[in-house]
Amino acid sequence: MTEAAYDAVIVGAGFSGLYMLHRLRAQGLSVRVYEAGSSVGGTWYWNRYPGARVDIESQEYSYSFSPELDAEWVWSERYATQPELLSYLNHVADRFDLRPDIQLDTRVTAAVFDEATNRWKISTDRGEAVTARWCVMATGCLSVANEVAFPGAESFEGASWHTQSWPEGGVDFTGQKVGVIGTGSSAIQSIPVIAGQADHVTVFQRTPNFSVPAHNGPVDPAVAADWAANRAQRRAEARETGFGIRMVEPRETETFADDPQARQAEFERRWKIGGFALLGAYGDTLASEEANEIAAEFVRGKIREIVNDPETAEKLSPRSFPIGAKRVCVDTDYYATFNRPNVSLVDLRDEPIEAIEPTGIRTSKQTYEVDAIVYAIGFDAMTGALSKIDIRGRGGASLHERWAAGPRTYLGLMIAGFPNMFIVTGPGSPSVLCNMAVAIEQHVEWISDCIAWMGERQMGRIEATETAQDEWVAHVNEVADGTLFPKANSWYMGANVPGKPRVFMPYIGGFPVYREKCEEVATRGYEGCLVASDARA
Repeated sequence: MTEAAYDAVIVGAGFSGLYMLHRLRAQGLSVRVYEAGSSVGGTWYWNRYPGARVDIESQEYSYSFSPELDAEWVWSERYATQPELLSYLNHVADRFDLRPDIQLDTRVTAAVFDEATNRWKISTDRGEAVTARWCVMATGCLSVANEVAFPGAESFEGASWHTQSWPEGGVDFTGQKVGVIGTGSSAIQSIPVIAGQADHVTVFQRTPNFSVPAHNGPVDPAVAADWAANRAQRRAEARETGFGIRMVEPRETETFADDPQARQAEFERRWKIGGFALLGAYGDTLASEEANEIAAEFVRGKIREIVNDPETAEKLSPRSFPIGAKRVCVDTDYYATFNRPNVSLVDLRDEPIEAIEPTGIRTSKQTYEVDAIVYAIGFDAMTGALSKIDIRGRGGASLHERWAAGPRTYLGLMIAGFPNMFIVTGPGSPSVLCNMAVAIEQHVEWISDCIAWMGERQMGRIEATETAQDEWVAHVNEVADGTLFPKANSWYMGANVPGKPRVFMPYIGGFPVYREKCEEVATRGYEGCLVASDARA
């Protein structure tokens, strides 16, 4: 049986995969997209837990490549919900007629490079095998759940769910006693919604997180009008900020350049704006422990203002890591939820979970009877999806083995020893420290331009050199070490996954600096890469 052959195979049909398909098809390439889910949407297909919504304002968290698309889609809320984002991505798939080249309900299990032909052999869980010149991993940074590893979890007699694999029809918690394990972003978004339904919610907190209000609501007509009138300018402004987010409004002013009253006023102003604006107040917040503590204490003060019980407020107040070193959460009434009589907090630092029992959750102090358990325990971030695929490059080298001590890439885009393979927003790029929509578009355009450049010169193979990769990894680490980010046991570091190497994975040098580096590499004929016309590199 002859294997189907494509110019390119794309793994994943979320924000990255859809735009990648659109770009490559416009270049006249034959493309196949494989998506494990039953719909396009990626992160916004899988993450449908209660209260799931984006933490960047809707207008900014959307494609900019098509002014027509940008103009015709009208967002209903300041921070779009998961259903609205999924509708948007389905609209994109239909508007650009992408569906004929997308195969759903298909998980890629292996990708093996054939040096004799300069082609990748892609295998799926359906028993299919195809070949492609180019392989693009658009697998997403937050697409693989952290596995449940509590002793006795399988013995629980009630229903249980992981926030990352929520039932499509939703869950009705009316009249139930619910245990929620975790207080990361998915928990912070879902707990207020679950508490509005359930008879009682017991929150099991491993580490308190900093959270700021979204102040969500219908899109402000004035904001929509400004966006419509100045769309190109607003997009350009976002691309020139370090995080790719206009609303952060970053200032270079250092914390102690202002007196306490001025600092308080600035923080209050940004708290009223909501979202990530707080992090832009002072330029040294993520570089100086003393400055960071000022911002952290402001948020802890807000928690004390909101939460009525002082003991609960203190338990909810983070003190073990710098603010911003873990992704700050954006919430709707999270802290206020703990004022409800049907919500209680268990601090797992005082009483760790020992086991899941048939009727509840047992800690070192007592057993909490629950009817249902929600595991809000996060993701195997940035590398999790790639680790699920048997990827083998030149000489049969295994990516899993190459990354045993942590991921190593060139620009977060390419991997030495794995020719003609690209990653969209991979480790070593700004990715999760940036507006993902901005980061994705930049990566997709760089990859498609590279493929076009290769085609114009009839070149057959490109890959990063070990030297260029080593230098880039060293630079990523050097920049990270100049900040407070490595001081937190975050998923940026892989610290939430048992046995995963502790390596700071994203690039924190800022999106504009990173984009300029990528442009420089391309302008210089893909400097740092081996380019060959055939199998002899």
